[in-house]
Amino acid sequence: MSVPSSFRAALLHEKSPEHTIAERSLGPLGSDEVAIKVTATAINPVDWKIRDYSVFLTSYPAVLGSDAAGEVVAVGDSVQNLAVGDRVFFQGIIRNYDASTFQQYCKMPAELVGKTPKAISDQQAAGISLATIAGITGLYDKTGRGLAPPPWEQGGDRAGSGNALVVLGGSSSVGQYVIQLARLSGYDRIVTNSSLTHEAHLKELGAHVVLDRKQAGPQDFVAALNGLPLDFVFDAISNADTQKLGVEILNSAGIESQVVVVQAVNSEAKELGASKSLKIDVRQVLGLGSSPDLRYLSVPLMKSLGGEDGWLATGKFTPNRPVIVEGGLGKIDEALDKNRAGVSGEKVVILP
Repeated sequence: MSVPSSFRAALLHEKSPEHTIAERSLGPLGSDEVAIKVTATAINPVDWKIRDYSVFLTSYPAVLGSDAAGEVVAVGDSVQNLAVGDRVFFQGIIRNYDASTFQQYCKMPAELVGKTPKAISDQQAAGISLATIAGITGLYDKTGRGLAPPPWEQGGDRAGSGNALVVLGGSSSVGQYVIQLARLSGYDRIVTNSSLTHEAHLKELGAHVVLDRKQAGPQDFVAALNGLPLDFVFDAISNADTQKLGVEILNSAGIESQVVVVQAVNSEAKELGASKSLKIDVRQVLGLGSSPDLRYLSVPLMKSLGGEDGWLATGKFTPNRPVIVEGGLGKIDEALDKNRAGVSGEKVVILP
């Protein structure tokens, strides 16, 4: 196997509302990198936001996408943990077009790549990395809750013991993974909200209580804690309303803590938290696993998830359920629009 001299990629040009399909090629492979044939790539809200608002981009034509699975086709001289032919999953790198995933081939630092176990399809594996890394950043990094130790370290399975956690938006991609990480961290009570059509699935993942997202107010969340102290609120949706709800839940519970969000902090929610007699902080996390400051989490996470003895293979961690948009790269904008319109309990995936 090898990387072809050119391959198909979805390119975004400046001030263009849609992608075009064209040929491009990869730069030379670094000694610590692997080249990957992308067999499935997931769609996340950050992708259509970059397309629609040109955030994060510094040069054009751009390649987007940062959540994928595939097969290793070449390895750098110093790579020891991966070999040609390995099936893998990974979070791509925003602004690094050779490490972006809306194309047929890419390259990645080998330490940021996990091995896909036999029981997991590429379509399932494609939607794991980005949202899970957002979850570990919010849970375990100091920019979020700072819970320690993480579940792959000794004692990490008891880090949340004695406490409850509220996860807003349990059926979202991030929400589903945060629920599972919270279970692995030993929280005694995991309370979430969602459409009740997802109740059974979210309880299988580890939620103890699933409240109706259209009806449940702050006091309903407090009642669902069953008397346990609330550690913090992880807001996997992070719009203005959910951020404010997170503040009110903590205030109603009488807890000084954080509302951790994965989108920009809403100024009204921030002011609401500051106005309470209790100190309630609304803070944003950025789950960029390739960042040097986060590799202490992202590298061991990928090792823990992957392989035939990892969390995925042993059933400790369940991928989002994929829904495939057929047509490959030529349907990338249709897939982005589908995600923007809103999906719940599923992960939009294309096959480049």
